[in-house]
Formats: sequence, structure tokens, C-alpha cells
Amino acid sequence: MSVEVSVVATSALGDRSYLASDGQVAIVVDPQRDIDRIMYLAGEKGVRITHVLETHLHNDYVSGGLELARITGAHYLVAGADEVGFARTSVADGDQVSVSDSLRLRVIGTPGHTFHHLSYVLDVATDGGWEATGVFTGGSLLFGTTGRTDLLGQQHAHELAQQQHASAKRLADLLPEGAQVWPTHGFGSFCSASQADAPESTIGREKEKNPVLRLAADDFVTETLAGLDAYPAYYAHMGVANAAGPAPVDLTPVTRADAAELRERMTAGEWVVDLRHRKAYAASHLAGTVSLGLDGPMATWLGWLIEWGVPITLLAETPQQVADAQRELVRIGIDRPAAQATGDATRWATDPGQLRELRMADFGALAAARKGQIPAGLPGADVILDVRMTNEWRAGHIDGAAHIPLPDLPRRLADVPTGTVWVHCGSGYRATVAASLLTNAGREVVVVDDAFGHARTAGLDLVTAA
Repeated sequence: MSVEVSVVATSALGDRSYLASDGQVAIVVDPQRDIDRIMYLAGEKGVRITHVLETHLHNDYVSGGLELARITGAHYLVAGADEVGFARTSVADGDQVSVSDSLRLRVIGTPGHTFHHLSYVLDVATDGGWEATGVFTGGSLLFGTTGRTDLLGQQHAHELAQQQHASAKRLADLLPEGAQVWPTHGFGSFCSASQADAPESTIGREKEKNPVLRLAADDFVTETLAGLDAYPAYYAHMGVANAAGPAPVDLTPVTRADAAELRERMTAGEWVVDLRHRKAYAASHLAGTVSLGLDGPMATWLGWLIEWGVPITLLAETPQQVADAQRELVRIGIDRPAAQATGDATRWATDPGQLRELRMADFGALAAARKGQIPAGLPGADVILDVRMTNEWRAGHIDGAAHIPLPDLPRRLADVPTGTVWVHCGSGYRATVAASLLTNAGREVVVVDDAFGHARTAGLDLVTAA
């Protein structure tokens, strides 16, 4: 008997959910909140969802597991040790769950990412009994890394890192080398200690590649804790929502706002977010808006930057782009935008004087400006502002640049040195977000819309932090 495991990727958050079936019944692991994707996939394959599994109470997104189980009538497997505000099928280390005559789940306690984290071994029936085909590892053993251990507070990080090492070793010792590893995190999620080093993996490969299985426990703990950077502020709200039991989502279109209403909302201190690509934003945008293009991790940065609960209005070229943004936002608990507007930027202004441009350049232009050879149409580079994360900064940065990580910028605008600011990140996405915030604060800004790898070849001196 064979089993088919389908991946439902949520690349914007760096996570994967799974649907595994024997052709008739299916299990779902760590579903995102917009469960229509899972429902469609199950319908397409003609399988009935009988079990929904949570590896842990997630910190980086609001789960769709409770609602999916309610709609399908599936058993909802959640760690019995977790305190939750809803009915569930409590499971714990050592439990076995019969899915069908051909599929079985074994529950393995794998604390580390959280205290009550579980992994689920998927066994397939054979002529000789049962064979472990793979393991759903959530935030435990990932591809080339592990889930981070500091999300429950720095006071628990060391203890959880020790548990993470023991959990990974237990999985490696328990399972055959050919067993597949199916993690939830590690594909861009801030829940992982570092990022995935492969698109798929097995226990055997992890034994060869993963530091957690190659280092002694103390060395792993030291290395892991030293490599952790900041994580999104909205994570503080995800675990609470998942423990309480998330409400169903409403993805219907939100109210349209005219130009006058947009101005009123910004005057009231609300966020009006421009979802267009940064080049379109630079060409013409409504003064006072913030650039968070849908081509990047919009929801992650928006949820990190705003004061939680502030009303958000979305601007986009098409209604579909607004709908896509709504889908991304409900995944992190921003359920209903206050309003929306679509079309051309000229439709969002009550008069043409409210439209602004944003100057863009590359690292070559920045290098020239630093030498006093200012490119035509651009101002001098009084200040170079690097808005990358601290680990990126330490690995290498432009000599003489100021550093304020993007998440810190809203409360540290006054710390940016005086003068014209040339702001950069690793690609241009975060720099444009930062530039919109700086421009709204009255600063003169140039966005370096370029890959940071081009900085040295452009003639800029790079240094590393001690």
C-alpha cells in the first residue's frame, strides 16, 4: 500500500501544511487558517479528511485546524498537555492513532520549539506489518536546521534548545534513514533557527547535514542561541489566538473608500498600505501611504511594523490583489481591513498635489555619490541607512552606514542622522518600506533598489561587525 503526501505551501510565511491520503481517507497536518485550499485539494483527490493534526500551538500564524475539523467532522489531534479553549482529541507521546486499514499515526513527544511539541510518524501497512514512511516534524527537525527555541521567552530558550537537541536525536534513532522528513517551518519562517537547505529530505540526509545531529548537545545549544535574530512582534498574538480557538475567516470584499476617506483615515493615524510593486509606488503614490508590495512578505512586515489593532486600508491595482492581501492577513490574525481602493494612484488623491514620487538608484550610484560624483537627478548621500536585520548587518555592511533594522524604524525615526538618506536592504523591498516611513516623517530619501551582493563590486567598502 502506498501513501500520497501533498504539500500546501504558504511561501509568504515560510510554512508548509500537508495532506496525506491512501486514496480514500486523508489526514491534514498544521493547516493554515484559509482552509479552502485544503478543502479544494481533498475534493480534487476525492478523499475524505478524517484527522486534523497540530504539531504545536503555532506562534507564526493562526491555525485553520479547528475550523477544518468542525467542517469535515474530523478528529482534531492536539497535545493534551496544551491548555486550550476548545474540544479536541488529546494526544501524547506514545499514542497510536488508526487512520485506516492502511495508515497509522504514532505520536512522538519532541519538545524544543515548544514545551509540548509533537511529531507524528506516518506508518503504512505492509505484508509484514507496518513501515514508517515519514514523519511530520512541525518545528522540531527541519531541513538542515531546527525550529527556534526562544519564542516562549528568552528565559526558556536554553532549556528548550537542550530539549530540541534530544528530540532530534530521538527521531533520528527511532526512524529508518529512508523515512521522509516533513517539517512545517524552515522555508522563510522566522520560527526556524535558520533556513531550509533543501526542498526535501530524509532522516538519513539529516544525519549527514543537520547540525543538531552532528553536534554535541552543549555545542548545539551555544550555536543555536548565538544565531537567533529578532522575530515578528505579531507572534505575541498567535499562540494566544490558537489556544483560545480561532474564529472562521471572512474573505468577502471590504468596503471601498474614496479619496476623501483615504485622507481622513491617514489623518486619524490609520495605516493606508500600497500593495503595488515598489517601482510602481516610486513612480507615483499617495502621500502618507506605506509601501508593502504583494511581491514580498507583505503580511509579515505589516504585522511586525504596525501597532496591533490599528485599522488598515489596502490600495491595489486590482480587486484580486486586495483579495490576495486579505488572505495573507487573516493568516496572522488581521481579520478585516477597514477599507480598500483600487485602480490608478490618481484616483486615490483629492488633488494632484497629494501624489509623490520616490527616487531610486543602485549601489553604483551610491558609490559615485559618496565620492562626490553625484548622479544627475539625485541628491548627495549624507546618510546611508541599512535596514537589514542584525545578523545580516554583522555578516557585512557598508563602512560608515547607520543601522536600524526595519522593525525598529517606526519608533526610531528620530535616531536617523540628519541629511538626505540613501536607504538599502538586501534587495530593495524592505528599503522601500523604510523609505515610505521616512518620507512620511518629512525626510528626503533615495531607495537603493539593488541586491546587496552588488555593493562591493560597485566600489563600496564592506566591513563586518565584531
